[in-house]
Amino acid sequence: MRLRNIWAGTLGLALAATIACGGGGSNQTPSTESAPPAGGGQKVDAATAGDVAGVVTLDGAAPANAPIKMNADPVCVKANSTPQAQETYVVTDGKLANVFVYVKDGLGNYSYDPPTDMPQIDQKDCRYHPHVFGMRVGQKLEIRNSDPTLHNIHALPKANAEFNNGQPLKDMKMDHVFTAKEVMVPFKCDVHGWMNAYVGVLDHPYFATTDKDGKFSLKSLPPGTYTIEAWHEKLGTMTQSVTVGAKESKEVNFAFKAAAAATD
Repeated sequence: MRLRNIWAGTLGLALAATIACGGGGSNQTPSTESAPPAGGGQKVDAATAGDVAGVVTLDGAAPANAPIKMNADPVCVKANSTPQAQETYVVTDGKLANVFVYVKDGLGNYSYDPPTDMPQIDQKDCRYHPHVFGMRVGQKLEIRNSDPTLHNIHALPKANAEFNNGQPLKDMKMDHVFTAKEVMVPFKCDVHGWMNAYVGVLDHPYFATTDKDGKFSLKSLPPGTYTIEAWHEKLGTMTQSVTVGAKESKEVNFAFKAAAAATD
């Protein structure tokens, strides 16, 4: 009963904050105007474009992920019948997932077609899905709440505008557009402190997030020499230089050291 009363009080305060922030509508659209396509130069010639692919690994034993206590919200408890932990280190056979890999430098002045898809971040089972992802400047991001409980999404960018919107009802959604490139923008939920996610916002399409096997692929790169960066939320960043010739496929692998996490 005590936990229920605590949660009810938290819910009331958060709902008040949501209304104060203008988050009470079922379709919130704080920023829906898409920016124009990035770049004003020539378009990439698909006939001469190449690819970069690789694997990100973790050298050493991954630190244990922090356990999550959801007992303050009965909806979260019901949705997670087994003990939960953070997604900081997702490692399978030494392969590291949730690493954001992108072209950091070398593209010069190209123009790119605007994206036709709409990335999503979903608040489901009291977690953000996906945990790490990428999108383009000017592209609409759909933010959903698939849980029958209050969530809020609080973005803490440095180059873009901060926003904090509550979604107290299941199936609520809103759109947001980032207007400047930024790697990375963290998200958090002020109601459920364990919920966090990260998005990389770029003015070009050459980015990927490693899958459970640590794999990534950057397709249709114009010939040139590039700096490729791999970003992990705790292990930091690594960069490599690669030269891609016409119609050439190159392999670039990254190996993070588990010892770096122990000193974080």
